[in-house]
Amino acid sequence: MNSVLIVEDDGDIRAMLARGLSAEGFAVDLAGGVDEALSAARERVPEAVLLDNMLPDGTGQDVCRSLREGGYPGAILFLSAKDEVGDRVEGLSVGADDYIVKPFVFDELLARLRVHLQRRRAAGEARTLMTAGRLSLDLATRQVRFGETTARLTQREAELLAILMEQASRPVTRGDIFDRLWASQGGLSLNVVDVYVGYLRTKLADIARAGGPSLVTVRGRGFMLDLHEAGFRQ
Repeated sequence: MNSVLIVEDDGDIRAMLARGLSAEGFAVDLAGGVDEALSAARERVPEAVLLDNMLPDGTGQDVCRSLREGGYPGAILFLSAKDEVGDRVEGLSVGADDYIVKPFVFDELLARLRVHLQRRRAAGEARTLMTAGRLSLDLATRQVRFGETTARLTQREAELLAILMEQASRPVTRGDIFDRLWASQGGLSLNVVDVYVGYLRTKLADIARAGGPSLVTVRGRGFMLDLHEAGFRQ
């Protein structure tokens, strides 16, 4: 079943969308503001977000930007009464897949939503599974596996492991990791890398004990996923 988060402060529009999408077989969650939307998206990770631009505690652009910076992989469609070209360009520039102007016809919205879900799903199937040696990471479920030993990661832990898997058996500097995962958020220091490396190392402990790759620190060079094919050791 497809899942969708509707972020809309107008109760009538929110109810109409919920009824229509539920009738089409969607699992629907509702939010009326920025904070509520981000909390709901983190808790259940919908496949799509329908996003009003004008919200009581901020804008839909705030929601879209935060979701994309946090690695949200689903479809985001703006539903907005603001119909200037600049508004549309700004909405798309923060990571939305589509911008639909109110008032809209529900059947057209449904058709566009399904197209974006199909495109996202096809793209996800092509890039969801990463491997390094005998270690595999499913980016969709955030499950890492080595033989019969598995671990479940958070979104940010999975993104960190993906970077290390791309460069398996080669060190990646703190700066490079920070730039890819945290630089755009502001207010954070390089120490956040060490914190998440610690989290990830704990999650991979059983895999390392089973003879799989381990996450090691290479002094003066950064961090490395050691496939036990190179001479580096912590």
